[in-house]
Amino acid sequence: MDAKVRRKLDMGARALEFGHAHPLESPGYAATIVKLEERLVRADMLATQQRDGILAVRAATMHKRELVGKVRRAHLSHLARIAGVAGSELPELPQKFLLKPGKGSYRAFRTAARGMQVEAQTRRQELVKHGLVEPLLDDLGRLLNEFDAVVERGQEARRVHIGATAQLDVVADEVVRLVKALGGLKRYRFANDPDLLAQWESASSVLARRREPAEKPGSDASGEGAGDVRPAA
Repeated sequence: MDAKVRRKLDMGARALEFGHAHPLESPGYAATIVKLEERLVRADMLATQQRDGILAVRAATMHKRELVGKVRRAHLSHLARIAGVAGSELPELPQKFLLKPGKGSYRAFRTAARGMQVEAQTRRQELVKHGLVEPLLDDLGRLLNEFDAVVERGQEARRVHIGATAQLDVVADEVVRLVKALGGLKRYRFANDPDLLAQWESASSVLARRREPAEKPGSDASGEGAGDVRPAA
């Protein structure tokens, strides 16, 4: 979760806790408290979706990397060797089973590997004659299908976490607006109670990161003060 969004939601939670501790007999106040609570529950759900999506993308990336390594080492290298042997009779064949080394894109790998699979299926008998292990082609097809499924899962997980992130921004801004609405009521109610008013100001303030000033010669760079307090309400 973005730090700015987290600070807004933390502020909303503190304001909600203060609101429950100091209720006010007012339909408008009660409705605002309910809305604030709903937004915070929604934010928790979105944060879970965001985190799950990010973890799923990472898992898919690791799985894709494992599949690429396995297919390169065990399947495509075998096809390349057999095509090289067959090249004495079929000189055009070795060129069809060349896979560039290095870290290309997953899309480029998938396109090249699928192309080799199709070519090998078409020339199966010729390749078998020169030493192709036939079950390898079926296993290659299975692994490439698995690769496609992993790519799809990763894309869906990315859509989920990107969508959740965008919605979290919206919900966090709504939380700030609701706390500001409560702030007007609190200031009116606690106008003659400076202690409770100060507690509200503290609860409804967003703790922002402070930019460290450039150190001046002879200054004390103790770094005191972790952040600035900015009132949301």
